[in-house]
Order: sequence, then structure tokens, then C-alpha cells
Amino acid sequence: MAKIKTLAFNGSPRRQGNTTTLLAALGKGVDDGQGDLEIIRLGDLAIHPCTSCGGCDLSGCCILEDDMTAIYPKILAADRVVLASPIYFYGITAQAKALVDRTQALWNRQRLQVALDDARRSDPRRRGVLLAVAATKGAKVFDGAILTAKYAFNAMGLAYGGALLIRGLEGPDDAGRNHDALRRAEEFGYTLVR
Repeated sequence: MAKIKTLAFNGSPRRQGNTTTLLAALGKGVDDGQGDLEIIRLGDLAIHPCTSCGGCDLSGCCILEDDMTAIYPKILAADRVVLASPIYFYGITAQAKALVDRTQALWNRQRLQVALDDARRSDPRRRGVLLAVAATKGAKVFDGAILTAKYAFNAMGLAYGGALLIRGLEGPDDAGRNHDALRRAEEFGYTLVR
């Protein structure tokens, strides 16, 4: 049986913050579940914002040439995609949002029914999940991020597979001391590939 390929996008601008810590725990779960995980730290890449130029409207291909060019085939090849981000003003970070906005090209591929390398885009087992971390414990703190993730995964040709939402992580190293959050992330990763 082929390993489930999981692609995770770390949208945190911090190198060693709570999002990174929880992604590492998720990775342990993916590994325990016999899956493969690639984590891409968006803060290390040059992904320009969508300029709404319309370049992808007729072809399904983005005309901007930057690090996003190499990400498109990775998304199309993934069985699972994890969008991981701390919450900034009830939404995902600018780094994560730049990635999301650039998936407009993938949406246009679907709309135009552009021939793909394989039939994976219509595979209902392909799914995307959100991992979000917030300092506050507000009841609606994740609502904006969830809505954005659902539409992003739809553009990527992925079913929405749920979310791991962790509240109350104020300091950048709080997740490492929160055994419940670490356990939940590890279990989430394991379940993701099973």
C-alpha cells in the first residue's frame, strides 16, 4: 500500500513558535501512521500576492514567476494538505493568505477543466485540514480561518477534512509545554493518514 503523501504549509512568521511545535507533533503522528510528510515554511519563500491580473483566467496557470511555481505540482500530487497558521486578527497570517490567494490558478484549472497529470483532483479521499493556534479563547476566534481554509481547499481540489484548533497559547513556546495540545496534534496527524 502506498504511503499517504501529506503536504503541510507552515504559515507562521516565527521559526520556532507554537505552529512549528504542533506541526512537529502532527508529523510524528503522520510517521506513526506510516505516512509521508513534507513541511514547507512559507516565511522562507518568495510568494508574491495575487495581482488579480487575470493571467490564469484562460489557462489555469499563474503567470507570476516565484516560489509558488514549484508549489502547484506539490499540491496536485498530495493526498493530504495541512494549512497551519497562528491566528492574526481572526484570520490566517499574511504568509498563509498569499498562498491561498494564489490557488486561484488551481480553481481556474477546475473551472476550465484543464487536463491534469492524473485523475487525483476528483479523488474524494484527497482532503485538506486546518491547524490553527490562537492566544485568546474567544468562541469565534477561528471562524475566519476555517472559512478561508474551506474555500482554499476547494480551489485545490480537496475535500475539507476538518481542523485542529488550539486556543490559549499566548507565548511562542507555550505549545511545547502543553501536553494535551501536543497529544491532540499527534493524534490528528495519525488519523489524517489512516
